Order: sequence, then structure tokens, then C-alpha cells
Amino acid sequence: MPGTRLSYEERQGVAAGLASGLSYAEIARRLGRPRSTVIREVARNGGAHGYRANRAQQATQWRARRRTAAAPPDAPPSTPDPQACREFEARFARMATQTGVPAMMARVLVCLFTTESGSLTAAELVARLRVSPASVSKAVAWLEQRGLLRRERDGRRERYVVDDHVWHQAWLASMDGMARWAEVTRQGAELLGGDTPAGARLHATSQWLRHVRDDMVEAAEHWRHALPGKP
Repeated sequence: MPGTRLSYEERQGVAAGLASGLSYAEIARRLGRPRSTVIREVARNGGAHGYRANRAQQATQWRARRRTAAAPPDAPPSTPDPQACREFEARFARMATQTGVPAMMARVLVCLFTTESGSLTAAELVARLRVSPASVSKAVAWLEQRGLLRRERDGRRERYVVDDHVWHQAWLASMDGMARWAEVTRQGAELLGGDTPAGARLHATSQWLRHVRDDMVEAAEHWRHALPGKP
């Protein structure tokens, strides 16, 4: 059976194993599947804490229908060109740094996004990027703080994961920062008084930030439920 999609019963086994605190290796052994299959399955369907068998089944069926509609009948699977992949990864990392992500953090994020499973250990990141463990640790902490990855235990090891909901998580993290700005500027407006230029400026800033944050959170929730693979 290795190489075929997981059945719904196997997905129920994955969910039961996660709920029991089993490692990916133990779940894979019980299912008779490669560990990498279980890791990919969990990473692309909500992670260890958000995985649900029925939602994973629905998301897989949706992805299968989308691939069938997009590809011509009997189309052979595409094999990405390694050089083109390397060029894309470099372009991806440059774009990230140009939009405010520090260079090392961008390299780690791109590495996670472009690996098949969407998850790597610290040792795997060190080997792939050829950097020090300290550099990886610092980058992971920065990315986790901003909701751009999360940690999962895999037996004795820790894995760093990006999944289908990474942008929702990162968006909400950035909205928390906006909420803090709105609150502090509100306090400043009250302190200085709305009849002063500085107080009026702070009040207008607080109002703008609060309303925009509320709208953006609402939009994020809307698309979280509208798109496939929702948590």
C-alpha cells in the first residue's frame, strides 16, 4: 500500500495516534506506512494539534478534484527542474528580505515552504542551509514569534512546521501587534486630551488602527472557512 493515498480508516488511525501522544514513527509503524507519509499527511492538514480525519479526507478529495480539473487526461506527473527550483528558492528568499524578513529567517522559511513535507528538524535545516545550529535556532524563534511556523514533537526530536494555515496564523499575530498600537495610542489620546493637536492625532490613529484591525481579522476568518483544508 505504500505510495497510495491514505484511506479514511488510516486517517482515523493517524488522528487516534496523535490524540494518544504517539510519535510519527509509531503511527507509521502501526499503519504500515513510511514515516514521511504520516508527517506530510499531518503537516498539510492542520498539524498535530489541529488534525481531524474527516477534514483531512475532505481536503484530499478537494485537492484531487482540483488536480483533475487542471491537468489534461493522462498527463504524466511533472518533474521540477533542479536548477529552476534553486533559482526559485533564491528569488523567494530575496523577495522575503525585500519585504522585511531578515536574510537568515527568510532562508529558513523558504526551506520549509519548498520541502515536500513542510517540516524539518533543526539538524536537517543546518545540513540543508549549511549554517550553524545557533543561526537556525535564532531564525526559528523569530519566525515562531510571528506565527510563521510552529513546533511539533517527533519522538525525542522537535520539528519546525509550516502548513496550510501558516498565513492565517501569521496574520493574526500581526493583528495582535496592531491591537497593541491601537491601545497605546488610545491611552495617549486620553492622557493628552482630545482638544490638543497631539491628543487628536493619537485618537485618530487609534480609531484607524482599531477599525482596520477588526476588518482584517474578519476577512481572515472568512477566508479560513471559505478555503479548503480549513482548521
